[in-house]
Amino acid sequence: MARLISGKEVSREVLDGIKAGIAAARGKHADFSAGLAIVQVGDLAESNVYIGKKIQSCKDVGIDARLVKLSKSSTQSQVLETVNSLNADSSIHGIIVQLPLDTNQTIDSHLVTNSISAEKDVDGLTSLNAGHLAQGDLARCIPPCTPNGCMELIKKSGVTIAGAKAVVIGRSKIVGAPMAALLTWHNASVTVVIVRLKTWLKLLVLIFLLIYNTFLLNCSEADILVVAIGRGEMVTGDFIKPGAVVIDCGINSIEDATRKSGRRLVGDVHFESASNVAGAITPVPGGVGPMTVAMLLRNTYDIALRAYEEQNKWRVSLMPLHLKSPVPSDIDVAKAHTPKDISQLVGEIGLLPSEVELYGKKKAKVMLNILKRLSNRKNGRYVVVAGITPTPLGEGKSTTTIGLVQALGTHAKRNVFACVRQPSQGPTFGIKGGAAGGGYSQVIPMDEFNLHLTGDIHAITAANNLLAAQLDARMFHESTQTDSALYNRLVPSKKGVRKFSDIQLRRLTRLGIDKTDPSSLSEEEITKFVRLDIDPSTITWQRVIDTNDRFLRKITVGQSPTEQGKTRETQFDITVASEIMAVLALTTSLEDMRERLGKMVVASDKNGGPVSADDLGVTGALTVLMKDAIKPNLMQTLEGQPVFVHAGPFANIAHGNSSIIADKIALKLVGEDGFVVTEAGFGADIGMEKFFNIKCRYSDLVPNAVVLVATVRALKMHGGGPTVTAGAPIAAVYGEENLELVEKGCSNLAKQIENANKFGIPVVVAINKFSSDSVNELELVKKIAKSSGAFNAVICSHWAEGGAGAAELASAVIEATAQPSEFKFLYPLDLSLEEKITTIAKEIYGADGITLSEEAQKKIESYTRQGFGHLPICMAKTHLSLSANPSLKGRPTGFTIPIRDVRASVGAGFIYPLVGTMSTMPGLSTRPCFYDIDIDLETEEVLGLM
Repeated sequence: MARLISGKEVSREVLDGIKAGIAAARGKHADFSAGLAIVQVGDLAESNVYIGKKIQSCKDVGIDARLVKLSKSSTQSQVLETVNSLNADSSIHGIIVQLPLDTNQTIDSHLVTNSISAEKDVDGLTSLNAGHLAQGDLARCIPPCTPNGCMELIKKSGVTIAGAKAVVIGRSKIVGAPMAALLTWHNASVTVVIVRLKTWLKLLVLIFLLIYNTFLLNCSEADILVVAIGRGEMVTGDFIKPGAVVIDCGINSIEDATRKSGRRLVGDVHFESASNVAGAITPVPGGVGPMTVAMLLRNTYDIALRAYEEQNKWRVSLMPLHLKSPVPSDIDVAKAHTPKDISQLVGEIGLLPSEVELYGKKKAKVMLNILKRLSNRKNGRYVVVAGITPTPLGEGKSTTTIGLVQALGTHAKRNVFACVRQPSQGPTFGIKGGAAGGGYSQVIPMDEFNLHLTGDIHAITAANNLLAAQLDARMFHESTQTDSALYNRLVPSKKGVRKFSDIQLRRLTRLGIDKTDPSSLSEEEITKFVRLDIDPSTITWQRVIDTNDRFLRKITVGQSPTEQGKTRETQFDITVASEIMAVLALTTSLEDMRERLGKMVVASDKNGGPVSADDLGVTGALTVLMKDAIKPNLMQTLEGQPVFVHAGPFANIAHGNSSIIADKIALKLVGEDGFVVTEAGFGADIGMEKFFNIKCRYSDLVPNAVVLVATVRALKMHGGGPTVTAGAPIAAVYGEENLELVEKGCSNLAKQIENANKFGIPVVVAINKFSSDSVNELELVKKIAKSSGAFNAVICSHWAEGGAGAAELASAVIEATAQPSEFKFLYPLDLSLEEKITTIAKEIYGADGITLSEEAQKKIESYTRQGFGHLPICMAKTHLSLSANPSLKGRPTGFTIPIRDVRASVGAGFIYPLVGTMSTMPGLSTRPCFYDIDIDLETEEVLGLM
């Protein structure tokens, strides 16, 4: 008597294994999940039973099952659209379309099932999976559930598959054909018997042929017999080799007068006669049937596990550099290197297609919802690149940022992301040039990086100027209308219904008016509601444009006769000086951005109270204009590592750092052992201090290391070298060995190292090497850096050599970031504004103290009274000196910091004291960069960008 191979028992083992595997995965990774989607068209009762069993089985093992039910009238395109949306859903790992489709439309079921992504085809029925199986590429295919279940049952029988003779009766796409392929690629000798039964006459002839030819010649020799023909009890014991393993895939209903229902279920094999001959046999029911669902769930689990493991693995294809000496211009270097298609980079770093929006072939925006998917993944290591006090000779912070990223990726083989600011058109077309790095450490395409990119700065311009327009328009309307007229226009009746908008309800709440019915407000409450009573002398909100235009530094608006004499003096700022840019850089979500935009204070009312964008009713509109700009822009380095280019706030008026959102996404993508390298604007006393005290406060991210960039040439200038003027010849001393100047200039380097150490962060000094630097000068800088408290100091040549020139720097950074973190802020927020300003001046600049002008003192008192005294400080000071005097180089002493004025960026979240006169609208020089910028009319390549 044959041994029964119980599908119920084996499937239970499989399901228990899945349940244990999911529990173990979730124990290690809280964010692990496995999701199965079942698409059902119509409402067949039989399908409902099958689906119910699948959903219950999913629930039992811990798989998230989602039933997507479509009506019978759904069109083919609607069904395909549903499948495609599930293909793009990262929470779904397996998709099945329940067949048959219960529809009154013409739908090609094969087209629908084949539209399932091959990676999510848990039924294993798509053409791609079938092709992999046919070719024996078992590692890349998802095997169909029933044949795979049969293989599990065969293995449980104890038979050795390799070398065995196997016969498969039937060649259906769902069972027979894939079954034969699985047995073949498990090294069995396989014969497929084709059975086609259409008429009784053909049946009689076929039975005769089967008995005397096929069955006798093949079945009787089979060590393994798999029957899947859909004919009840057709194969009897006469056709079975003694001791063979028989797998019965059939399930047929036949008449049986002994049963209450009058029918019973049987397989394609005559069980009684077969079990007397076979060595092992599956029963019907209770054999193959339970295995199908079990293998469906195992496929789902396997796909989910593989997807989770794959998303943590990067497969960045590194791009070789084509080094030349001397190093060509930045634009020529960039043009000589073809970037990868951005869609390729997306896949290499674990982004899903649904998480990006492509902008052409070389750049993309990344969706914010990735933070939800990766919420439980540990962050990578966080490195900020700062510099000594800048000089016109340049220190190369951007170049070092990119060079370090290339070295970490190409040479240290780490997952690594660069996060840098987007440059304004002002410097691009002005005197400074582009900001994509330089030499062989650049972001590419360099021209797209420096020009419009994806339009974020244009969105800021539009949003800023919308708010400016509403500000002037509201003052005009309040000055020309009665309270009643204003109220009727602000809260109009539409089809007899009058109601407040959401933003108006928020204003009522701020005013302390607890009413929602417009008809219930008293006259006094109406006046409070409609009158912002803006004091024109307190307006701080300006219009912006992303062009250096000195003649917009002071303008008069309202000169048209239609404005009825409501003129006022104002000005334009450059777009990147807009508070909206700072908001973009410091926001953490779309919700947070809307809240910050609403909090932006544009003026005070005549009673001294703040007037915000929310009071002006424009918050929602600003958010709409910024809804795409909030998504970071993905680009790449010359060597193929990913780069986020996002936000570009001024480093003196604002905090001078790229966006928190880009850093957060990058830190999740690189994983626990990866690195994110970002850059802080200007010297460490400005950009780094603001990175720590402002950006890190709002991001809750803990930095692991500072890379402090210095050059021998710049240190000579800090040591008393001749003044350097942009465009003028450089004095000979900067190209000759002069250890005395270098040593004196290292006082600035030592102070910036000290500044970084105040925050408890290890410092690695990157000494950018120039061909004119002597070995003695370079070694002297290394020695002084280490004696001044640097964790390490490294000589770098990434400008000329790319990542290879920063390999030693990468090693030093890896070692520094492995140290225990002791990060701390410079000051607590509950200090007074004056105390916080004084702390920065003394501790970071080395000043003896501060002096406050009468205007600055009034502003501090006003902002404190308005409730903004708890905000961090963003000093607006010259970047050219630790002091307020740009001509004082090195490490000046015995000075005070004069605070001329104090302003608030409440939406961005900081108070910025003005030290001296800070221009927010640069002007064009006599010979701006655009003299050299042009386009090749044949290739449309940009020429002349620095």
